[in-house]
Amino acid sequence: MTRQVTFRIIALAATLLAGSSAAQAQETIFYSTQLRPIEEASKVRDVLLKGIPGKVTYVVDEPSPFAVRLKAETQAGKRTISVVGALHGELQPHVPGDLQPIDDVVAKVANRGIPASLMDLGKLGTAQQQYIPWMQATYVMVANKQALPFLPAGADVNTLTYAQLQQWAKNIVDRTGQRRLGFPAGPTGLMPRFFQGYFYPSFTGGVVSTFKSADAEAGWNAMKELWAVSSPNSTNYNFMQEPLLAGEVWIAWDHIARVKEALTLQPDQFVAFPAPAGPKGRGYMPVIAGLAIPKDAPDRAGAVAVIEHMTKPETQLLTATEVGFFPVVKADLPPNLAPGIKLLAGAVAATQGAKDALVSLLPVGLGAKGGEFNKVYSDTFQRIVLRNEPVKTVLADQANVLATLMKDTGAPCWAPDKPSQGPCPVN
Repeated sequence: MTRQVTFRIIALAATLLAGSSAAQAQETIFYSTQLRPIEEASKVRDVLLKGIPGKVTYVVDEPSPFAVRLKAETQAGKRTISVVGALHGELQPHVPGDLQPIDDVVAKVANRGIPASLMDLGKLGTAQQQYIPWMQATYVMVANKQALPFLPAGADVNTLTYAQLQQWAKNIVDRTGQRRLGFPAGPTGLMPRFFQGYFYPSFTGGVVSTFKSADAEAGWNAMKELWAVSSPNSTNYNFMQEPLLAGEVWIAWDHIARVKEALTLQPDQFVAFPAPAGPKGRGYMPVIAGLAIPKDAPDRAGAVAVIEHMTKPETQLLTATEVGFFPVVKADLPPNLAPGIKLLAGAVAATQGAKDALVSLLPVGLGAKGGEFNKVYSDTFQRIVLRNEPVKTVLADQANVLATLMKDTGAPCWAPDKPSQGPCPVN
């Protein structure tokens, strides 16, 4: 082998190695707390991310480890993540410090028709854009049409009260002997969100400040009556679409993405409608997820490409169809949309447009302690409803836990609680 040939081989090897390093550098890590279940994550990887130039690796994590990793990478000065997807309240604690302003990206999505109110949320209380709205969702009620003949006289599913829901479920028990109302109270079910976004606002007008109020006591007593006519298997349910499809449950509450399969597979068998109202209004929790770019992201161009792609109207409609999260951009649902998705869209619209709607935002400012916040409501439910401990005693105990948590995090009140100076008080 001549020296010239040897040099050519070495040069070729160096070129290949350089190309390999460049390819690796172009990998965009998309780190998300959303669409975590295997089926949903697969849809993101196989369907929603198709068409983006370069390699995008979609990585999911629970909110607490997500918060810890973002902070740890900032402190270490070594960033591996290029774009993040998370809920509004999960992104809030990372400003300032962990996220970089993305005002330049606003111009790239200006023609998407994202409402100004949602874009303002994406500033996270600052003067600059911190995230671009990604998708939105909420929670709804779904009922098998077999349950409709048992509705109380004069009741309309679109304007139900909690008292009517309890009577509806009781009518089914009285006439069939079966408890057909179900809740996602399993280990990974979203029952804490029911209490934070629906139950507490509807009965007390707040979530934190009203935690141990007289209104809360009355609400928990009503919850005990509701549970008495609910399926005892609810403590095993994580997603309500399975028991709905199996016919174990005729009436259920859950996140729209977790009932989507039932409505998609059997749209003629179900109706979807807003959650009930209580004495203080019809509490509901809008869920806004955003896309942000961490400080010192290794592939900012790739991150921008992900944001641009995920906010395209066609991708947004695919997101609604595939995983049940609805568009934040102007994207009219097509007339040939699957009947099940239309049912969900109707329930979401009826919820947002209800005259007595009472918005309850997702928790803000709790950082890595979001799980502890959820546990307060889960533990309260278990002690009062499942173990039948005295309501007043349990509320007093758990209020102390909640107050300590709010002081430790310094989290001020969020809607529907009135704004606070400093940590949200627990009354």
